[in-house]
Amino acid sequence: MPSDVLIRGGRVVLPGVFPVTADVAVEDGAITAVAPDLPGEAREEVDARGLLVLPGAIDAHVHFNEPGRTDWEGWATGTRALAAGGATACVEMPLNAHPPTVDGAAFDAKVAAARASALVDFGLWGGLVPGDVDRLDELAERGVVGFKAFMCDSGIDDFPAAGDDVLGAGMARAAALGLPVAVHAERPSALREPAGTGWRDFVASRPVAAELEAIERALALAAETGCALHVVHVSSGDGVALVAAARRRGVDATCETCPHYLTLTEDDLEALGARAKCAPPLRTARERDALWEHLGAGRIAFVASDHSPCPPEMKEGDFTAAWGGIAGCQSLLALLLDAQRLSVQATAALTSANVASRLRLPKGRLEPGADADLVLVDERDRHAPELHDRHRLSPFAGRALRGRVVRTLVRGTTVFLDDRIVADAPIGRLLTPTKGNHA
Repeated sequence: MPSDVLIRGGRVVLPGVFPVTADVAVEDGAITAVAPDLPGEAREEVDARGLLVLPGAIDAHVHFNEPGRTDWEGWATGTRALAAGGATACVEMPLNAHPPTVDGAAFDAKVAAARASALVDFGLWGGLVPGDVDRLDELAERGVVGFKAFMCDSGIDDFPAAGDDVLGAGMARAAALGLPVAVHAERPSALREPAGTGWRDFVASRPVAAELEAIERALALAAETGCALHVVHVSSGDGVALVAAARRRGVDATCETCPHYLTLTEDDLEALGARAKCAPPLRTARERDALWEHLGAGRIAFVASDHSPCPPEMKEGDFTAAWGGIAGCQSLLALLLDAQRLSVQATAALTSANVASRLRLPKGRLEPGADADLVLVDERDRHAPELHDRHRLSPFAGRALRGRVVRTLVRGTTVFLDDRIVADAPIGRLLTPTKGNHA
């Protein structure tokens, strides 16, 4: 019997080895074989000679805001941007949808919206906010990958911050449920009122010290409760070092950083303006370089976009009042490849395998039995891609990047090909954690 899809002659990126020239056979949405010169035929044969074949990226930190704030972004446009950037799955945050994903009913509404429009597979973070801790059980029963908490004001009225008491109680319950807690780590007591309305005032109001104090507190609570902790969008080298030191002490803690912290610095805010405003803010070149050193040493679990878009008018006016979020899910993979500071194997791990391992998702592997989530990349091609998110206000818009995504396949179905979305219907399915321990 012929395979459904046979990808011929690509440079396949496998864990721990240099890319090897091989074929990949796909049947019923799963990989059936990876080997040179596979015999047989297929209903669809893909010539991948000269191209990298990577596991599809899994963006573990996106805000698609639907239902409730679809004018900011939506599952249709957001997942098309992911597919165009070589991502085949994402994990969506509980805010800025309205209502946020803090109980079973909100989870059900978000899943319905995603299934109606998503072009890639998706998991959901649940929200950890003040209120009835039993809501965490509702979310766990439905299949959230974990719980997200803000240690400071989130900027969204319907997603309040979790103080130490709330965070500690939530971590204890999450530990009992066997799920991690992800934290936005900035300590309110170390944040300051901006002295003015410019970008320098904003950056000064959210110093590295606020991040470090919050990470230290979250790590202490994780140690006390036995909860698996994940620190999102770490912007400083010392922040990563704190997490790495806790791991050595036996705390189940990991962290992520984002492409904007690896490619931009606070000085870029002069030209980019509020398009590059985020929290924590962009840092100095020294902090950027420290993050790259930690990546190379394996101290950062994965890289995620923190795609957090908004309507254009929310980026206008004085800098301190503008919305603090960067649109960048389409650029996640390309920015890492373009930097050429990591091997392609390391890039694949940081954008796919490590995410799947930490969140216990059945993704991220190019081996028989795994979902056929594949991205074919021409690493020689340098170009500025057309953006597919709703407002296209990315600070990377128009930036030529090395590594053009030629084709993206979600469970063997081509959804993006030669700069075009080619899927004729949403195919995204809900991903839930498998049983077992978090890596």
